[in-house]
Amino acid sequence: MASWVGRIIGAARLDVATYDEIKSDPKATVQALAVVLLSAAGSGIGSIRAGALYAYTAFGIALVAWLGWVFLTWLIGTKFLAEAETQAGVGPLVRTTGFAAGPGVLSALGAIPFLGPLTTNLAWLWILAATVVAVRQAFSYKSIVRAVMVSTIGGAVLFGLYFLYMLVIIMQGGL
Repeated sequence: MASWVGRIIGAARLDVATYDEIKSDPKATVQALAVVLLSAAGSGIGSIRAGALYAYTAFGIALVAWLGWVFLTWLIGTKFLAEAETQAGVGPLVRTTGFAAGPGVLSALGAIPFLGPLTTNLAWLWILAATVVAVRQAFSYKSIVRAVMVSTIGGAVLFGLYFLYMLVIIMQGGL
């Protein structure tokens, strides 16, 4: 069994064997949640230039976004786009997608002028790629295409909801 740091590195490297190990280890749930918290902290730190309140908000949004993405991914991947062999357990999905959030730690570099937006965007693309691998392994999909579809649809729905939320906030004079 790999160490926690070893699992983070393996997941970031998109190593299928690491995701399989995480999927089958119920004790990895706490580790996965710790990775999500670190990733959310990276978002908060990366947003600190906008002010402390925004940093706290970014941290909270990152947590809620991950929870929403897990729920949407589970719903889409097990109810609408399931394969015959799809395993519908929430635990394996929480564990694998939790570790897939690891590259979000790079978002902490968002506080650096000019370099920040680049690293933040790189982190989110990396998280998306890791999430695809995590979804494929969690649901035992044979096809990476199905995992891409499930992850992309879940992400698009989540982004749409976030966009509507921000639109309401801005229209009420917030931000």
